[in-house]
Amino acid sequence: MKKIINIVIVVGVVALCSRVYSQEPPPARVVVGKAVTEEISTNRSVTGVIYYERSSQLSTEVSGLVESVAVSQGDQVKKGDILVHLNTELLEKEISLTKTRIQQIDLRIQHAEKNYRRIERLYKSSVSSEKDYDDALYAYQDAVKEKQALKDSLARLLIQHGRAVIKAPFDGIIMDKNVDSGAWVQQGKDLMTIGSSNDLFVKAPIAEEMVRFIKEGESVQVLINAYNREVNGIIEGIDPVADLKTKNIFIKIRIPPMKMVAQNMSVSVFVPDSEKRQLTTLSRAAVVKFQGRDFVYVINESRASLRPVNVVAYLGNKVGVDNPDMVHGTPVVIEGNERLRPDQAVVVVDSLQNVVDIASTDGKAPYSSDNKSSELPDDKSADSQDDKNEDSKHNKDASTGEN
Repeated sequence: MKKIINIVIVVGVVALCSRVYSQEPPPARVVVGKAVTEEISTNRSVTGVIYYERSSQLSTEVSGLVESVAVSQGDQVKKGDILVHLNTELLEKEISLTKTRIQQIDLRIQHAEKNYRRIERLYKSSVSSEKDYDDALYAYQDAVKEKQALKDSLARLLIQHGRAVIKAPFDGIIMDKNVDSGAWVQQGKDLMTIGSSNDLFVKAPIAEEMVRFIKEGESVQVLINAYNREVNGIIEGIDPVADLKTKNIFIKIRIPPMKMVAQNMSVSVFVPDSEKRQLTTLSRAAVVKFQGRDFVYVINESRASLRPVNVVAYLGNKVGVDNPDMVHGTPVVIEGNERLRPDQAVVVVDSLQNVVDIASTDGKAPYSSDNKSSELPDDKSADSQDDKNEDSKHNKDASTGEN
């Protein structure tokens, strides 16, 4: 009899477990987008480098002692910012001396002019000789010319004084610095190199047979590998000289100004490699990876069917595929697909954020496809929930005992 009871218990447990594990996951809430047919080119990824199309080697036009250097390598600067300041103490003394000499020559001019006017009157009255008249005239004119020479010298000194301060010629980044405070620099010495932040470009090699698909002004996607960040680039043209060995052509792509990038940093560029043709585009968020292959979840009769796709073009937040079964209007999951299972039942909603907000308002956990919160609770929250469950069980047992 005891053996029969044990068999019945085992059978019951097996049946219960089979029922539990055979239950289908609850319907998952998902957001759906439509596939669209567009005329686009396929593209391929090529590796390029970042460089500054416009750069300048700053040098000094005057010799002098470096008093201060206001920047370091890698600093961002604005046009007109002071970069290097040369000591101008001696120059300022010379400027002051020249100004004093101009004041002195003004006195000489006044005296020479007064003497000339007096001799002129005497000469016209035949009292003074012609030689005295000529001497007075030339002395006056010489003083005037000397003043002009001193004024020109002062202007040159003021220019030198201004050139003792080296400023940024444009907005950019300090790429190289070859000077520091206390150094003596000669006229023409290279002090630093600045690259224009508004002229940030990418240079990428392509096979010469791909040049016919490149159109100036066309937009391409550029992936900054270091940050895994995509930016939009504009094709500006090609280098006029091809690589002698590989025959590759280098395309030039302008990208937006950005911080924390270095010249020669690597990027991936998605370059057109075909003429435009009819392809199906869909949201990039719809694509999921599985064992190295690309898939999307297609909605069919309120179920998510996993379907492989062949991505042939990357277009920012969209991708282009050439699968014949992906036609215009095909509904694909663009949100909530990270936890879906093949052929799982789904409920289409406008936004998963709205679902989270509603669930939070109702005091319930946000819904997800595996019936768990979209974020794992921390240990403290889990312990708190366990305490509540334990208290509830204890109260229930106490109530039952009293009754």
